Amino acid sequence: MTRAAVFDVDGTLVDTNHLHVTTWWEALRQAGHRVPMHAVHRAVGLGSEDLVAHLLGDERDKDEDDRLGAAHKALYGQYFDRLPALKDAGPLLRRLHSDGWTVVLATSASGAELSALRRAIDADDVIAATASSDDVEEGKPAPEPVEHALELAGALAERSVFVGDTVWDMRAGRRAGVRCVGVLCGGIPRADLVEAGAEAVYADPAGLLASLADSPLA
Repeated sequence: MTRAAVFDVDGTLVDTNHLHVTTWWEALRQAGHRVPMHAVHRAVGLGSEDLVAHLLGDERDKDEDDRLGAAHKALYGQYFDRLPALKDAGPLLRRLHSDGWTVVLATSASGAELSALRRAIDADDVIAATASSDDVEEGKPAPEPVEHALELAGALAERSVFVGDTVWDMRAGRRAGVRCVGVLCGGIPRADLVEAGAEAVYADPAGLLASLADSPLA
């Protein structure tokens, strides 16, 4: 039976979380919102509308959501040609593929952004499918992105593992019924990832690859 290794992308395979923090902070600043960078950092991993709602609250002018999202996309898009993969991101996916795992991505990114991320990872030949924000009605921490990734892989939740870097990833994976692995390279503390559902936590893709034999992906 198929077993799926499902991966978040931003902050998990590609070192982009702090780019998102800076560009969201600037988009908000340009619109007159003073939001601390540490608050933006904790919201990274949510979809665009959910991130704005999390930071500005339900009393915000919701007509502004699309403008804020577009401003962030334009600012972040300046980095598309130089997004840095985290160490051993590609080799980790290749190793899992060779070990018999079906590798699937589950990300809030889509379109040109997703293409840029995949170029950075440079492992398209072993990525079976991608569940993007275009494919689901609700993003993380709802389970739908992970569940859709499992559908694409044809895998059961109990035979699958989700790797991510935020509490939103861990909550989504837990709700989808998969085992969850956290990585610290997105900047979220180990204790927060564990509390949100991580069964094991590693420094980054290189750390997970080095400890693969003793991990939930063994």
